[in-house]
Amino acid sequence: MAGKDGVAPIIIRRSRKRPHKGHGAGMWKIAYADFVTAMMAFFLLMWLLTTSAQADLEGISEYFRTPLRVVVSAGSVAGDPVSVLTGGQHASLRTVPQRRASDQEQDARDRRKLEALKAELEHLIFTQPTLKQFKDQILLDFTDEGLRIQIVDEKNRPMFDTGKTVLKDYSRTILDELARVLNGVENKISISGHTDAAPYAGGDSGYSNWELSADRANAARREMLNAGMQPDKALRVIGLSDSVPFNRDDPRAAENRRISIVVLNKRSEEFLKKGGVYVDVPAIPDTLDGGASLRVSALESQ
Repeated sequence: MAGKDGVAPIIIRRSRKRPHKGHGAGMWKIAYADFVTAMMAFFLLMWLLTTSAQADLEGISEYFRTPLRVVVSAGSVAGDPVSVLTGGQHASLRTVPQRRASDQEQDARDRRKLEALKAELEHLIFTQPTLKQFKDQILLDFTDEGLRIQIVDEKNRPMFDTGKTVLKDYSRTILDELARVLNGVENKISISGHTDAAPYAGGDSGYSNWELSADRANAARREMLNAGMQPDKALRVIGLSDSVPFNRDDPRAAENRRISIVVLNKRSEEFLKKGGVYVDVPAIPDTLDGGASLRVSALESQ
């Protein structure tokens, strides 16, 4: 087609793109669906928190405070206090459940009974002429396991001769009196032997402080049996050598040589019966008469 002046016009055709109705128009539906899902999860979380036990909530809280504790020491569930490896499995963990309120009440009852036993022993030590002369060698205090009675050595009054496992006569007297008192309670006991850090000439490869401390603990057990202690009273007898010194500043001090008798609370008793192991850790002794330490432990001498 020719235009004016015989020049053909130039026609430019531009296509008008219609906007796609679906593009962006349905995004609000996805956002709304995400919002509804989040709200459902939130209300489900609120419901779980209101129906969960207090111990479970504490476990969840502990996990977010120290998440690695579950892997390192607390077992397969957050908040579990103890975990041990079970045999026959691929290093899986068996956890000890949280203690219930009834367990805590049992602990309180045990504590009251052991406090009464401690008071009875204190009265016996300070009133009975046989034991009164040894009051500076007997220590009474509480540990997580129960009431601990330590018989510690003094320089001039050891429980044993150096390197020997035969009890001195006065050591027998102390153990005999303790056996009679402990027979009056239903609690089991744990007996551990301790030495100082003076090594044997042959070192640890032969007969060493480990064997000596164990033999002395068993010597104490046998003497208490001869005094009338029930045969099943002792639940654990161990030797700890010089690994748990009483006097950490002087590993060869006389008081490091001792026999420790722990009157176990029910929690520790059940734990040991299930194969658990506690370590007898020294604690600051309780005091009497304005701060005078009640020492009722005949220090065994090596």
